[in-house]
Amino acid sequence: MLSYLVFALITAGIYGILALSLNLIWGAAGMVNLGLVGFFAVGAYASALLTTLTGMPIWLGLICSMAVGALVGVAATSATLRLRGDYLAIVTLGFAEVVRLVALNERWLTKGADGISGIPRPFAGLLNPAQFQIFYMVLVLAIMIVAFLLLRRIDRSPFGRVLKAIREDQELASFAGKRIVRFKMIAFALSAALAGLAGGLYAHFQSYISPDHFQSLLTIYIFLAVTAGGVGRPAGAVLGAFLVVGFLEGARFIAHIIPGISAVQAASVREMMVGLALILILQFRAQGVLPEQRLPAPKR
Repeated sequence: MLSYLVFALITAGIYGILALSLNLIWGAAGMVNLGLVGFFAVGAYASALLTTLTGMPIWLGLICSMAVGALVGVAATSATLRLRGDYLAIVTLGFAEVVRLVALNERWLTKGADGISGIPRPFAGLLNPAQFQIFYMVLVLAIMIVAFLLLRRIDRSPFGRVLKAIREDQELASFAGKRIVRFKMIAFALSAALAGLAGGLYAHFQSYISPDHFQSLLTIYIFLAVTAGGVGRPAGAVLGAFLVVGFLEGARFIAHIIPGISAVQAASVREMMVGLALILILQFRAQGVLPEQRLPAPKR
């Protein structure tokens, strides 16, 4: 039971980092990124390949997962930042699917559907499985807290206020002299770097990744987390991630106690419950558990 709880906390920590990433680009800047799982996959494959093929240290692989995520984010979005609303959402959704298909078909690099196994775990030779799980839980939660503090500082900085101005009225922000594309590019790069880091952490925890691990459903979970916690508030994103993981794990048991359904049907019931939860949140608590705070303008 303890091992299961630790596993859930590690998952919640990784989801928390992803939720912070989405909150920066969606909650603060107002850009809908449905390709979050694509950047997550890029970071996971980058760290997995670098550490397994070149023997690179794990900590350096995680840094590279952030750098590769940011670079791919900039490259993938440089031609789309002028798009708004539904168009940007569709393009980013397509990007995530392209990443998954590349991972599935480029066997020379990613081993296709077989996936990459033997991804090194930190201190795996020194710790038994239970000790490793606890160590990794502390590591993931510590990184999530650092990311939270960083993004909360950004949220309250002049840069964060410009992002919110762009979210509220892009034309007015441009009229005020703000370089819209530059701010959006920086926000997207930071968001993609965080998603890439989450992917690297996931790869080194699982020790095995394949294209099946990067389905678009993960993006829906993270959207549900940010919506439930509170769009536009880093604390809400983290809280929402833990609520969603708790809900998903709870739904796993509820689905299994329904009599007369198979395991496949139970999984479908679980996904239906996730969709129902999202609808109910949007209907009755659209601002989330922790609504966005409207901070007063700084005194001159």
